[in-house]
Formats: sequence, structure tokens, C-alpha cells
Amino acid sequence: MLYLAFIFHMHQPYYKNLLTQEAAVPWVRLHGVKDYLDMLQILEKYPAIHQTFNLVPSLLEQIEDYTQRTVKDMYLELSFKPAAELNPKEKAFILEQFFSINTEHCIAIHPRYYELYFKELSKTEFNNQDYLDLQTWFNLAWIDPSFRNSIPELIKIVKKGRFFSEEEKRIVLGQQLIILEQIIPAYKKMLSSNQLELTSSPFYHPILPLLYSTKLGKEANSKTTLPTTQFSFPQDAKAQIDLAVSYYQSRFGQAPVGMWPSEESVCEHILPFFMEAGINWIVTDEAILFKSLKMKKRNTRILYQPHILKRKAGNLNIIFRDRNLSDLIGFMYQRMNAKDAVADLMKHLEDIAKFFKDENILVTIAMDGENAWEYFTNDGHDFLNELYQKLSDAPFLKTTTIKEYLQKFESRNEIKRLAAGSWIYGEFGKWIGNPYKNKAWEYLAQARKELQKLLDANQPVNDLAFKQMRICEGSDWFWWYGEDPTGDFDRLFRMHLSNFYTLINKNIPAYLNSPLSIK
Repeated sequence: MLYLAFIFHMHQPYYKNLLTQEAAVPWVRLHGVKDYLDMLQILEKYPAIHQTFNLVPSLLEQIEDYTQRTVKDMYLELSFKPAAELNPKEKAFILEQFFSINTEHCIAIHPRYYELYFKELSKTEFNNQDYLDLQTWFNLAWIDPSFRNSIPELIKIVKKGRFFSEEEKRIVLGQQLIILEQIIPAYKKMLSSNQLELTSSPFYHPILPLLYSTKLGKEANSKTTLPTTQFSFPQDAKAQIDLAVSYYQSRFGQAPVGMWPSEESVCEHILPFFMEAGINWIVTDEAILFKSLKMKKRNTRILYQPHILKRKAGNLNIIFRDRNLSDLIGFMYQRMNAKDAVADLMKHLEDIAKFFKDENILVTIAMDGENAWEYFTNDGHDFLNELYQKLSDAPFLKTTTIKEYLQKFESRNEIKRLAAGSWIYGEFGKWIGNPYKNKAWEYLAQARKELQKLLDANQPVNDLAFKQMRICEGSDWFWWYGEDPTGDFDRLFRMHLSNFYTLINKNIPAYLNSPLSIK
């Protein structure tokens, strides 16, 4: 039997300024009303489909900031502000930022929004009604189509389409907060069924091997150029895991069985941290499997089985995703109509099932659970509904959570030493190696050493300083360095690092006052 495991990864970087409680960008709120709740609601319609969702704590914490009204969101504040009261600077900001959504699938399908889009492209002056309609449509278009088509108040507003009132705009914004409030309770409720498994990631989504030591960049790829200052704080890697487990338990009433290492980044050195935290299984990319076994050719007979890591600290199951199938959904099927895309995937799965006839195999599709759908027609609903129905009817496979599968079938294939790497080419080049990324690591290492000096001297340290350091260790800042077109992630990283120095009562280094540059 072919057992098919989907793992959908839900993540957003930590955007909030700990000192001002302001979110620099609105992506937690906007992805929150588009991507997290509807994925669960679609799944509920197909009880035969069992799935795993990975929820990163830094995302959940920021969703709670919105539901508890403890975060300031300039995009939200400017959305609430009456259009007639906007000043020139605010109007310029709205014109620049309120078309930040997929043009083809999210703007063009709404005539008034598309009209405003071209009006801005032609630099035609907006009147007050134009600004009001833009405020409304930006926030309305981000709301998942399932909610726009089912919530009576939103149905009326979508049907009206233009010439909105301030009250109608407030209804849209109010519905966003209502949707956000449902996300965590909905996952908690569905967790009690066998249909769903929830997993976690290290709290602020760091590259754990590089927290252990940036030298591991060379273990993953010998050609990697390392930062001149080494970052090596294994205790931080362990803390990110332990905090995630504790947070998960406090929200869902139980400890996570599985964990998605951030960016599927793994190495031999961090395995004890998972074992000591009570984690039973982790997932990573197939490239790590073949590197670990020193295999030059892809071998699906090896890939489609769970593996075991037996170490002094205990045992840990490890699952390797099928990169090809995962990328077909994540990056390719958006270009096809839903029926053709699903037919193609089902053909791949049927071929696999025929090849492994009379064998029990585990095929894992692990992918981003939010960003892909923006590029699909109808935010991916047509594709997912068609797929889940076909999977429910297929006699040659059965969907499963990883936890379910491991309860039925023990991992028998042992890996003696796990190679270092991630889902990007089986190495860490997306986060280390170019001059900008390395400079960011050097800035982080210097800040972390300042914290260590205080700890070694037994001086009191503000709890927020520890939190701020862990936020600075997140993967997203390094991902974008050297390839950040808007500079948003450079500004965020320097803001977080500057706040860290403030929290430990140290002067902010001058180099953090301007964009990171290489001289």
C-alpha cells in the first residue's frame, strides 16, 4: 500500500518591534485571513484525508498579538483612517503598498481593484472615493475567497464592488479580526480527531546547525565562504527547540510528537536536542538522505521509508520528503487548471504504487502551506478540493499522518551519521556564504558575545533581551541578505539587533544605523 503523507508548513518571520509593539509589515494579519483557517476547513470536508500541519510558534505568537489587540499595525491603522482625513504622506504610502498582492489572481479578478491598479500605474490622481475603495479592496482581496463567498456581510460588499462607505470598510476590517480569532481554536479542536497531526518548529525559525556553529556551513558545502567571526552557541539551538515544545504544550494541551526543523536544516550535532525534548520524528529533504548514505543516484526504494537515528541520547525517526512531488504542487501546478494538475499528480502516485506493488511505502509531500496558493486560481481551493476528492476515491493509496504511520510501521533503516544541509540544494548557501549574509552573521555573533559576557559575569539580563536575541537568530533575515529588493529584511534585522543592545543597556553600534553594506 502507498501511504501518502502531506506536511504543510505555516510560518511568518517575527515582524513586531518588541520596544514599540509595532509590526513593520502586515503579513501575519493578511496571511492569517487568507491561508491558515481555510486550509483546515477544506480538509474537514474530506474525512478520509489525514494530514500534518506544522505551525511555527513565532507565527502563532504574532496571531495572538492581533487577537489580543497588543500589536500596532500601521497598514491596519491607515486602513481604518477615514479616506478624507489622509494626509499626503499617508496617501503616498497607501498607493505604494496597497497593491501588494498577486496581480493576476487577486487584483485582476476584481474590476474596481484592477481599475485602481491601472489608475496608479498611469499616475492619475486619486480622489477620496478612490482611496476609500483602495483601502477596502486591499483588505478584502487578502481575505480568502471561501470567506468572501460565505460571510453575508462580505458577500454584499463584494457584490457592490465600488463606492464603498467608511462603514463598509470597517466591516471588512472587523471580519479580518474575527477570522484571526478562529485560527488557533480551530486547530486545537481538530487535533482531537485522528485526521490531523500538528507539529512545531524551533521557536523563532533559526537554522539550527548554524546556531550550533557557522563552521557547519562548510560541512554542508566545502566551497562555502564563512564569516570572519564564528557564531557557535549550541545552547541557543537547544533553547529554540525547548521553547517551541513548551509553547505548543501550553496552547494545545499536549507535547508535539514531530518537529519540522526550520528550513528542514539538520546536522548530526543537533540530534540530541530533539531527543531530549521528547521529539519522536523530524522531517527534512531527500537530498540529506542521499548525502548521508553517500549515494550519487536518487533511490526511491530508500526514500519511501522512514529511517531511524540511534544515538546515545536516544532514538529519533527521520522522514525525507519527495522533493519532486512537493515542488510540483509548490511551484508548477499553479500554471495549470486544477483538473489537469490533479490528474498529473495522481498519475505520478499511481505509477509509484504500481512500481512498489504489494509493498508498504511512505511517500511524503512536505511544502510551504501558505505562499503557494496565492499563485493558484481561487487561492488553490479548486486544486485542493479536486485533489482531496481524488485521493479519497483512490483505491491504491491511503493518506496518513506521520504519527499514524510510525505507530503501524517501525523504522528499520538506520542512518549512522546525518549529513548537514537543508531543503535548498542540501546545503546552507541560502543563509551563509555571500558577503552580505556573512556580515549579518558577524553582527549577530558580536551581539551574542555581549550577552554571554553578562551571563558569565552573573549580571542580570532582561528576559526580553533573551527573546530579542532568539528573534535575531531567525532564518529569514539571512535568507534575504544580498537579495532583498525592498530592503525590508535588512531594516527588520537591524531594528531587532538595535533593540537587543538597548535591552542589555549597551550603546547601539554605529554600523546598525545604516543599511548593511560591504566595503
